[in-house]
Amino acid sequence: MNDGDKKPKKNGLRFPFGGPQLPDPKKFGGWKFTIIYIVILIVGMSLFNYVFMNRVNPTIDFSEFKARIASGEIKRVELTDSYFTGYTTQRQLTQVPGLRSNLRAANVYRTVGILTEDFIRLLDSQGVGYYAVSREGSAILNIIFSWVLPIAIFFFIWRFLMKRLGNMGGNVLSVGQNRAVIVAEGDIVTRFSDVAGVDEAKEELVEVVDFLKNPKKYTDIGGKIPKGVLLVGPPGTGKTLLARAVAGEAGVAFFRMSGADFVEMFVGVGAARVRDLFKQARDKAPCIIFIDELDAIGKSRINNIAGGNDEREQTLNQLLVEMDGFDATSGLIILAATNRPDVLDPALLRPGRFDRQVLVDRPDLKGREAILSIHSKPVKLSPQVDLAAVARLTSGFVGADLANIVNEAALLAVRGGRTLVIQKDFEEAIEKTVAGLQKKNRIIKDDERRIVAFHETGHALIAAFTPGSDPVQKISIVPRGFGALGYTLQMPVEDRYLMTEDELLGKINVLLGGRAAEELVFGKISTGAANDLTKAADVARRMITDYGMSARFKNVALTQRGASMLGTHEQREPQFQREYSESTQQYIDEEMASMMETQYNIVKTMLSERRSLLDSIAAQLLEKETLDEHEFKAMVNI
Repeated sequence: MNDGDKKPKKNGLRFPFGGPQLPDPKKFGGWKFTIIYIVILIVGMSLFNYVFMNRVNPTIDFSEFKARIASGEIKRVELTDSYFTGYTTQRQLTQVPGLRSNLRAANVYRTVGILTEDFIRLLDSQGVGYYAVSREGSAILNIIFSWVLPIAIFFFIWRFLMKRLGNMGGNVLSVGQNRAVIVAEGDIVTRFSDVAGVDEAKEELVEVVDFLKNPKKYTDIGGKIPKGVLLVGPPGTGKTLLARAVAGEAGVAFFRMSGADFVEMFVGVGAARVRDLFKQARDKAPCIIFIDELDAIGKSRINNIAGGNDEREQTLNQLLVEMDGFDATSGLIILAATNRPDVLDPALLRPGRFDRQVLVDRPDLKGREAILSIHSKPVKLSPQVDLAAVARLTSGFVGADLANIVNEAALLAVRGGRTLVIQKDFEEAIEKTVAGLQKKNRIIKDDERRIVAFHETGHALIAAFTPGSDPVQKISIVPRGFGALGYTLQMPVEDRYLMTEDELLGKINVLLGGRAAEELVFGKISTGAANDLTKAADVARRMITDYGMSARFKNVALTQRGASMLGTHEQREPQFQREYSESTQQYIDEEMASMMETQYNIVKTMLSERRSLLDSIAAQLLEKETLDEHEFKAMVNI
């Protein structure tokens, strides 16, 4: 299952609403507007002003100007609407060796004068030549170069900066306009056939598609389609893909917007964008509005520590009002996706708003095989590739993980110089996803390699002799990922939905097997078991606090949000607030320590009884660096 269309989009209409569209640079012969052209233009204008417009002599008083005319210094006067310019007689320059002695120059005086009869008589009496010059053309150029061009330059700079800020959500002139991306009807190529592993969710959404295609069938009988459908599931399970498939099957316009796009630093922006989104959607009905990551704006208002009426709360209030304000028969359907349904406001989930919740869960074995088949269609596979075996090795993986595995397998085949993807490529891709990238060039000392070999052998042996434990697929002392000097790969053969108390204790035993082997063989322990101890302590803590598996608090859950520990990729959220007393916390710490000590002694006893097997497997591992499932089973005779 992928997160987007499988086929490339060729002529789909996609554009953000509410913002001006910049022209296509291709229409201008490939010329692109960049900041470098602005710099060149400014420098050019500065040079032009310096060369042509800044050759201005300082002005003098009109009385001094007339005195220089009366003294005979000024011999020629140029009269304009703004200034009188007087030119003096040519004066002899200082003699310079190598230059002609008759090199002459003239002084120029400018003044803001008053053209009167007395001034004309003065010019005539002194024999000064005078003439009038029209400066209309120069005035126009002066206005253009002094005002129009600088304003135009700053306008283009502003447009350039606003374009950049608009891409980052900082265009303050369009804050009230939504940023939804619309795909025109018929342009969505995703169909339900492109979605696999979530058959139950697809069945729930078939009604939505049928209503958009045949609304009269439901309105005639008096039925109403749900206004909002909430897709709930872990990340990567295909919630967005399902929403696109619904729009593609229905053949209607599709509005897509993230919950984070509603919220801005300005108060009231989110509410304005919600109003604008619903207004445009009503104009294009029937259509689908898809809000991804709904928890960004739909968090519960009950636990608002800050108090007051913040921007996110106003946005949520406007969304609730808009969902109540449209008619269910108008053909406007709201789809939303979240992986945090527990934090949503109860008002969003009541009937009349998001009154249908569709679970998009991790795929089962059959679903994983179907997802792998879809993603491997464009990939050239060897006839010996068994996708069912790959599906068995990927328990707990979601659609995005499986798509990544198919792609990694194809890349590994190319790296190996093969034209077809083989089974080994898929196995290596799974290991790369789970354990990280191999680091064969990392130099490890011989004594550290021995510690790692016995450590990983201890994990594998305890897993092999612990009932209900996942079988060992591979043991390796080749470093992988961030600081992992070796790893023991265990993969379940079937999907598990429940775990017993004995199986949880067995999980702790497998995690403690590495450190127990180190102490048994070398008589000392190392830091290599740090991650194992963290995982083992988490299992022990949850047994006591979440599952009621302790002597004092038997059948009592000490936390209010216990989560299932099934699923290889599931992560538990940190608990920042203790929900029990200090004495209970002390009991939990002591009970955890006691449980870990008891299981550690059991593990040491199991390994002591199989010491010869431990030594032989570790020696073989030091020689080959990697043991697969068949080699390991042959050595332990299981």
